[in-house]
Amino acid sequence: MKETLILTVIGPDHTGIVNRVSETISAHGGNWHESRMAHLAGQFAGLMRAQVPAGNSAGLRAALGALSEEDLQITVVTESSAASVEATDHQTLGLSVTGSDQPGIVRDITGVLARHGVNVEELTTEVSPAPMSSHELFIASAKMNAGADVDLDALQHELESLSHDLMIELSVQL
Repeated sequence: MKETLILTVIGPDHTGIVNRVSETISAHGGNWHESRMAHLAGQFAGLMRAQVPAGNSAGLRAALGALSEEDLQITVVTESSAASVEATDHQTLGLSVTGSDQPGIVRDITGVLARHGVNVEELTTEVSPAPMSSHELFIASAKMNAGADVDLDALQHELESLSHDLMIELSVQL
């Protein structure tokens, strides 16, 4: 029987972090399934999902704890069986946002999404200089899921009413 573990890894970014974590998982018979990793402000941040034989889980957790004592902060949680069941009556949505940077954009957009029952699964944001301007540009993209009963027109309308400075595109992904 296999156990699925979700790991978060945070620490000062340097060469070899991913290798150290992957070697530790492999040494305990584990299999790396999926991950998202980023370099943010000099820090490495990673989120991973791995499977390990149930009898090796405790040893893997201890070995990852040893990495935590060095220079990484590692959190390990067991995937719940309820979380691994995919909802069948949902639709996948995409969102892209571009506009002048201003405080509260993420708060305002996610507030609208939550009111409409939309779950954010992936969110990427950045602020960069606007071309031929001294302003900063906020750029975001998201992958979300929502129940089949979500009123997409009402959601789009409320998102577009947030700010005249934002261009927001909502799409249904098949």
